[in-house]
Order: sequence, then C-alpha cells, then structure tokens
Amino acid sequence: MGAAPKRRRLTATLAIIFAPLLAIGSVFAIVFLTPPPDRNPFTEVSLYADPDSLAANAASDATRAGQAANAALYQRLADTPTAIWLTPEEYPRGEVGTYVRQVTGDAFRTGHLPVFVIYGVPNRDCGNESSGGLSSTQDYYSWVGEIATAGQESSADSEKSPIYIVEPDALALAQQCNNESQRVGEVRSAVDILHKAEATIYLDGGHSTWRSAEDMARLLTDAGIGEARGFASNVSNYNADDIEHDYAEKLSQLTGNSHYVIDTSRNGNGSNGDWCNPSGRALGATPGIVSDGSHHDANLWIKAPGESDGQCNGGPVAGAWWPTSALELTRNAGW
Repeated sequence: MGAAPKRRRLTATLAIIFAPLLAIGSVFAIVFLTPPPDRNPFTEVSLYADPDSLAANAASDATRAGQAANAALYQRLADTPTAIWLTPEEYPRGEVGTYVRQVTGDAFRTGHLPVFVIYGVPNRDCGNESSGGLSSTQDYYSWVGEIATAGQESSADSEKSPIYIVEPDALALAQQCNNESQRVGEVRSAVDILHKAEATIYLDGGHSTWRSAEDMARLLTDAGIGEARGFASNVSNYNADDIEHDYAEKLSQLTGNSHYVIDTSRNGNGSNGDWCNPSGRALGATPGIVSDGSHHDANLWIKAPGESDGQCNGGPVAGAWWPTSALELTRNAGW
C-alpha cells in the first residue's frame, strides 16, 4: 500500500569576499556559509545507489547466465539511487547499527547521500503481505535508537544527515488494524529518537487515494511531524505525479507547510487501482531534487523497482526480486 533539517553548526564558516564598487575602491562582504534553516536537504548532493542491491545482484546473475539484455536493464536499475529498507528480519538489533555505519560511511566518503526506510514497527502491516516487525515496542525503540546513533556518528564529520523515511503504511493503515492510538505513539517515539540524533526525517503520509488529507494531517501531527522535515507520499504505490503532488500540497498546508518527497519509482503509467503487483506499470521520474516553488523537496525511488509487493498477481513474497516485474517496468518506461 501504499527531521529535522540538516545539522546546525554552532559556528558559521566565514568567507571574506572582496567586491569592487565601481571606481571608489573595495568593500568587504561577510558571507555565512551555514545554510538557512529551511534549506532543502537534497541541495547539491548526489543520492547513494547501493552496490549490493537486489537489482545489482540480479545483473551479475544475468551476466553469468549470458542474458546480456536483461543484465543491462537490471544494472541500470541498480545504478539508479534507491532507498535502502531497514527491517529487523534482515538487520536485527546488534547488527543494524553496524550496517548503517557501513552504508553511511561509504556514501559520505564518496560524496553521496543515503536514504533509508525504517520498517520494523511491531505487528507491521497488520499481518498482511509485509507482516513482521519487532516483537515489542521496547525492542522497537531500542532498534530505532541503534539506527539513529549509527547515522549520527557516521555523519559527525559531514554537513549532511542520512535521510530516513519512517514506517510506510503504519499511520494510514492503523485505523483498519484497530490500533491507531498505539501506532501513533510508536511512530511518535521513533521520531523523537531520530530527532534527538539530529536526523532528517520524513514520516510516511499515505497517498492520494487512501485516507483524506485532513485525516492524514491529524495523524501526522499527533505522530510528531513538527520534529520532522516532513512526510513521504505514494510510497510503494503507483499514483501519477500530478495527482500525488496535489494531495501532498494539501497535506503540507494542513501540517504547517511541512515539506515532502514523492515515491516515483513505479508511477510512470499511473495507477489502475490495484496496489499489489499490478500489471502494465512503468518506472516514473528518476530521483532528484525538485525546485518548483512548492513544498516538494525531491522525487525518490523509495520502493525498489523489481521487488515484489507480495504474493499477489503472480508475485513472490513481499520484497523478493521478481524479474517479470523488473523487465515490465523498465520496458514500459522505454528503457
């Protein structure tokens, strides 16, 4: 189904610029290089592409199998910066911090910005296709704390914080799962933990064809969007850019003009109303900063193209590599 802004420096770097004023002489202009508080965190950065993604592994496998055309498509997917999903099943407590340090260290060392998805809330997806998560709220807070600490330590010498997309579907799905109060509290605590680590946070804000903007704004407000950069829209969904942008702008206005990112990984042909492995879809706009005068910070590939939504419409389990989907998405996009 569907952060705080960059770490503030306590001291500003000063640049002295000599500016000639016609024939009168020269004056000194003092320029503070510390960015303004509302600066887009995607400004002047290149996003990180995980060299060990499922798409990268699929490209290697296809090359070994002599499938050159498929390998080229998979490698092009692998080279497109895509969010890295952190789940307790793959990266449990005691290991997730090491992994986050590894990724952020590699990203910052090469001048790139990593985007992570935190996806481990207890009773995740309410037993649906992506069920799982931590066994208790305390375990969850400990796990998120390990992620936050690792990201903060890794970015100590950088002017950037990793980007965190917090708990896709958790708020929007909570009413259906009859645990809205608990879920809001869990997400709020995760935001608090990340905020204290000076992280850049976007809470998941559902999408345009799910809950109303008014309802979603209430949930985001209660879940601590005031301590976040903003929200993410259309995560793992297929809604077209214009529809999603209109929804996100309305939601932004209802949450104090918060900023947002849109998942464009698979919305090139818009939605046919099916959220789980629908056919006929295409890759959307490639990831990058948006500067259109709205509150839209960036388009991101949050859901990795080629990874299944679940065991529906012929797909494997959620998150597994599915060549059929990868090839259809790329070819429908004209790749």
